[in-house]
Amino acid sequence: MKQVYIFIGFALLFSISAFAQTSTRMQPELQTTEFFDPTQAKQEEVYQFSTDWRFEGGYVQWDERTADTTKLYQHGLRVGATIDFNLPLHFSIQTGALATLTYGLNEQHWRSMSEENVQIETLNHHIVQLQITIPVRAYYTVKLWKELNMFFYAGPQLQIGLTNYDVLVNNTSSEVTDWLVQNNIPTTNHDCYVSKELYRTNIQFGLGGGFEWDRYRLQAGYDFGLNNLQRTVVLSKQRLNEWGWMCTFGYRL
Repeated sequence: MKQVYIFIGFALLFSISAFAQTSTRMQPELQTTEFFDPTQAKQEEVYQFSTDWRFEGGYVQWDERTADTTKLYQHGLRVGATIDFNLPLHFSIQTGALATLTYGLNEQHWRSMSEENVQIETLNHHIVQLQITIPVRAYYTVKLWKELNMFFYAGPQLQIGLTNYDVLVNNTSSEVTDWLVQNNIPTTNHDCYVSKELYRTNIQFGLGGGFEWDRYRLQAGYDFGLNNLQRTVVLSKQRLNEWGWMCTFGYRL
């Protein structure tokens, strides 16, 4: 009888040990179920308001378009400072103030008024333009690799003309020059804003993008002129819009 009790005791111990081992093996499987795994839950990004100041400079090219598709290209430099207001979901709003200095050459052709001479006479415009640009752009940033980001932007900008100085080289005959003067077309050096030929304010809408690495940013974009800049109309339905593209380099402070 004693042997029977000993046998029963060993059987109970073996059963308890086997059950404990089975429970231990099943526990990790319960923890790694694909329906709920608190240990693998992703932490949500915590948004904190911040601002980024940048110096920006680069190349710009303006394309002044008239109603008859005549174009004047101006090339120059842009330099200034911007500030970004960082928003949730990788968005930001940028504004600032940048100075733009450009130069362009426009050659106007006028038919000679002499009956013996039907050649084309020229009036050359050497234009130096200085503007202050105030952008208001919405940015969206995509993280690519480590500190390398790609971004896109869109938004309006306001350009305020400080000077648009026209250095004229008059190669026309006296008859053509008299006709130009009679029709209030300048034939001597002047500022197009002071003479009220052009409006000072230019509203544009821009699209662009670029790449950012650490503190450095390279971007390019195109701006579409929305309003008519022609203030004094010489010909009927005369319009002037200023479009252009830019490529700038920025450094975050």
